[in-house]
Amino acid sequence: MNVPAIVQVAALAIILIRALDLLMIFNLLGVRGIMDFIHRSVQTWSLTLVFLSSLVLVFIEIYCAFSLVKGRNWARWVYLLTQVIATGYLWASSLGYGYPELFSIAGGSKREILRSLMMQKLPDILVLFLLFIPSASRRFFRLQ
Repeated sequence: MNVPAIVQVAALAIILIRALDLLMIFNLLGVRGIMDFIHRSVQTWSLTLVFLSSLVLVFIEIYCAFSLVKGRNWARWVYLLTQVIATGYLWASSLGYGYPELFSIAGGSKREILRSLMMQKLPDILVLFLLFIPSASRRFFRLQ
């Protein structure tokens, strides 16, 4: 099976984006900050559910990356769904719904928040572009 370079790059990008996200969080917060974050995340059942759901979402995205290389068409659709869920939750929590103290984007207006959110999601949007737009990608998933 010849996997197109575009699909390989997209799958690798998913894994590297998530790894870099975790590395940047550890670098920003440090060990003490991570422990405080986890402690705040498990104070109530609702916060624990949101925290664990975000971890599950990351693992699903990584699983999708490995499945993409195997030619699984469902993996790109599941990855798209994870991005819609993550973006929707970040948008809602930033506007004051959910738990904005844990998962939110700072901004003075809805436009500012949306701009920051789109800038944060730009790498994921580019990966989705690689998976859905080029004819080589579409053909690869159609033939598998």
